[in-house]
Amino acid sequence: MKFYVSMAFMDTREAVEVARAADDLGYDGMGIPDHVVNLETLKTPYPYTKDGKRRWEAFTDWPDPWVMIGALALVTTRLKFVTTVYLPAMRDPYSAAKAIGTAAYLAGGRLELGIGVGWCEEEFELLGQQFARRGRRTDEMLELMKKLWEPGWTEFDGEFYSTPRLEMEPTPPRIPIYVGGLSDIALRRAARHDGWIGDLISTEAALQRVDRLRDLRAEKGLTMDGFTVITPLTDAFTPEHYARAEAGGIQGIITMPWMFYSGPDATLAEKIDGLKRFRKDLALD
Repeated sequence: MKFYVSMAFMDTREAVEVARAADDLGYDGMGIPDHVVNLETLKTPYPYTKDGKRRWEAFTDWPDPWVMIGALALVTTRLKFVTTVYLPAMRDPYSAAKAIGTAAYLAGGRLELGIGVGWCEEEFELLGQQFARRGRRTDEMLELMKKLWEPGWTEFDGEFYSTPRLEMEPTPPRIPIYVGGLSDIALRRAARHDGWIGDLISTEAALQRVDRLRDLRAEKGLTMDGFTVITPLTDAFTPEHYARAEAGGIQGIITMPWMFYSGPDATLAEKIDGLKRFRKDLALD
């Protein structure tokens, strides 16, 4: 089982030290969330809580993921970085491809692109992007960005984007694409790519989705070999819990280890101590 340390809601000033500690302690990666702004008032309900309220308070840090990954890549040697999740359709494909590709280049192949289609209509509108048909635009953007990340000249003629002959450098290492979301549409999109990223979910619900992904891959003549499943789990705390998840096809856990020991208000020192204690308690060393 691989363990990714979530940076969600973390003080940006602590990120470098937490990343260094995670790298030294043998963690596998870090999860980097994405929002451009946090609007005070929304008509769109947050889809991942029962009451539709956001999980974070106003003035929580949401650093740009590609600036953050570029910085953390230069102070670590082995950690991978996965976005949890980035919304391509909220940007134009060329600026997105440039930022992602540059971060992947600086990270030396340690970047995994986790994407979603997005839920906040007001944030899309603010950034000048159409909320409707965002799923289809996301699919086309991923196809276009893959071409932009290849060496040599690129041309592209799609439903939403028409690209004259051009090139984009530097050419990054291969960037695996993982799709986030809990709906069947999200799972179908994930099955076409390299992996799936879950949201806060029980082990049983996650394993049900892994089974669904297995069926969707089989429909396309594909196996789960090389397909990555990463998710936070709300009810996994012990080696036995994680062993069950791994046996069911979950390869990676996104977690905040300090939450088990010091809670959400942990200081930087308590976060690093939590990283150490978690590995010791799970006998990961």
